[in-house]
Amino acid sequence: MLAGWRSATIDVDLHADRDDVFRDIQAIKERLDLNIEFARLEHFVPALAGSDRRHILIDRVGNVEFFHYDPYAQLLSKIVRGFRKDVLDARRFLQSGMVEPGTFRKLVHRIPVRH
Repeated sequence: MLAGWRSATIDVDLHADRDDVFRDIQAIKERLDLNIEFARLEHFVPALAGSDRRHILIDRVGNVEFFHYDPYAQLLSKIVRGFRKDVLDARRFLQSGMVEPGTFRKLVHRIPVRH
């Protein structure tokens, strides 16, 4: 949505390092009737090496920073989930240059294989 690929989103994924943030967000979520998921992509797909260094700063408001989560990790989650919108988003990650295909392949190949 922030990249202009679509005009709205149906949910927001949120992570914070402090528990009090979740209490405050829960109140806002209920007041505005929003679907906010308290989750990280790593709950659904394997973490990619160096992901924490690829988050993109969106804005700082007071002491709070808002980041666009690592585009490589987002691309992986879109591919794994595979819904129509996800496939379109995956293409946009590549077409926009946010994700370099060769780097993405290298990161995915570094994911440990579970048996």
